[in-house]
Amino acid sequence: MRGLTILSLAFLLPAIAGCTPTPAEQARIDQRQATERADLTKALRGLTPEKPTQCIGQYQTRQVTAYGPTIVYTISPRLKYVSETQGGCETIGQRGRNDILVTRTTTGQLCAGDIAQTVDRVSGFFTGSCSFGPFVPYRPAK
Repeated sequence: MRGLTILSLAFLLPAIAGCTPTPAEQARIDQRQATERADLTKALRGLTPEKPTQCIGQYQTRQVTAYGPTIVYTISPRLKYVSETQGGCETIGQRGRNDILVTRTTTGQLCAGDIAQTVDRVSGFFTGSCSFGPFVPYRPAK
């Protein structure tokens, strides 16, 4: 039995090690995350966060952009809603990608906990999914 455990570990360890990014890959990941944070800061410049809400109206949104796991719904230049997702929808709005966010709702609202999917607008294939967190409104400071 012990021999089987050691044999299992011999096969598992290389597989686990293969999941660890190389230093070059980690540097690219860190750079992408820094760029996403900088772009998010720029998108929210001049706006102040307010008390989170659980739902927003789906049809008033003019633009949806992902900054890593953070999705920004632009209603107007003076109102944006920010939702932290559990990841999986980072490809919407990325350069070189044709992904769009697809949601299904019968109420006309997007709510925390709802699941969205990303779809390649050219091929129609699903490319990811994520779950919304609360929606934080950002408006100009009073």
